[in-house]
Amino acid sequence: MKTIDNIPVSKIHRATKLVSTGARVGVNYLKYYGDKLTKTELQARTRLNENNAEDIYDSLKQLKGSALKVAQMLSMEKSILPQAYVEKFSLAQFSVPPLSPPLVIKTFKNYFGKLPNELFDSFNTTSVNAASIGQVHEAVKDGKKLAVKIQYPGVADSIASDLALVKPIAIKMFNIKGKDSDKYFKEVEGKLLEETDYVLEMEQSKEIAEACSGIHNLLFPQYYEELSSDRILTMDYMQGEHLSEFTGYNTDQDKANKLGQALWDFYMFQIHRLKKVHADPHPGNFLVSREGKLIALDFGCMKIIPEEFYVPYFELAKPENIRDHNFFVSKLYELEILRKDDSKEETEFFTAMFHELLSLFTQPFQAETFDFSDSGFFGKITELGQRYSKSTELRKMNGNRGSKHFIYINRTFFGLYNLMFDLKASNIKINNFNKY
Repeated sequence: MKTIDNIPVSKIHRATKLVSTGARVGVNYLKYYGDKLTKTELQARTRLNENNAEDIYDSLKQLKGSALKVAQMLSMEKSILPQAYVEKFSLAQFSVPPLSPPLVIKTFKNYFGKLPNELFDSFNTTSVNAASIGQVHEAVKDGKKLAVKIQYPGVADSIASDLALVKPIAIKMFNIKGKDSDKYFKEVEGKLLEETDYVLEMEQSKEIAEACSGIHNLLFPQYYEELSSDRILTMDYMQGEHLSEFTGYNTDQDKANKLGQALWDFYMFQIHRLKKVHADPHPGNFLVSREGKLIALDFGCMKIIPEEFYVPYFELAKPENIRDHNFFVSKLYELEILRKDDSKEETEFFTAMFHELLSLFTQPFQAETFDFSDSGFFGKITELGQRYSKSTELRKMNGNRGSKHFIYINRTFFGLYNLMFDLKASNIKINNFNKY
């Protein structure tokens, strides 16, 4: 894979890169209007999506950082984004061009004050895994194989300016209106800043690994503070393959169920016991060991779940509460889905919309066991998402609703559901986490 010798770090350079991408997108629309004269609307639209997805991703992978992280987050919205965007943006999860070896050495020296060979017995300057915020290198010290994650230069300093550039696109995509919309962007900005703090990630990694150590078939690496800094993180090198690689060929249902149960228990234990959850559940953050156990990585993005959100959120997972109209509506107000300034039309629309969404989305919590390989269940989720994403009625209304906590909690559940479906895990015991 081609390497990168430099990353635009100034606001001007990063803005210029995005503006040039916008110009290419404009050209793609001109092609689209021409295609409509000779092709069907579906063919023309498909080509437009493919061209735009490729141009936008090619730009973001050069910028790296929060711009690429947003693409990674969007790639998990399989029921909302066109397939071309999902396929292209999903590359941000664990397959992007790495820094060149000279830039790696320079970056390491800047962050640690020493060269890699002054700390390790051996250090491979060629990355084994490059993602949105950092890339991983193999190293050896005292006979132990290690993984060293190095953050890309300028990532932490460019988050606010990157989000300012992305903000107009997000506002249009999610139809956000109103003066208090900044709470959503502040939530994302805060989490992205946390992800660039490797000292915090070290603390969170140790905390979660210790708290979840008793969960069956789940493994964590050990972390090394003396070989880490605020921009470099050193841990055990865990042998395994990415979850997406495993699911691509696996036909062993027992193994899929074992991994699925471990994954589900891991998330339910965090949510219901710790009230703090690994909010980045994409395939690049999980490996499958040779023994068929699940390896959990990368605890930079952790979401604390406040009690005032946790209680009404999970009260709406109970079927009797969904059926009780007055109770249901009261919880929608608590979760800021309904607003005091809503019109009668908006109140009725969003009440009906979320009743339909929650009646479907909470089905796994309404049974002792659940079959996450059920394509019918996921097909309904996809159909519902696509229907509302195309709704002209919804477009007329203020999309600025819902507690800011929804951003990462919903992301967690959508990501978890997708991973469980990719595994084709069945007969999953929903409340199995209670035994730990």
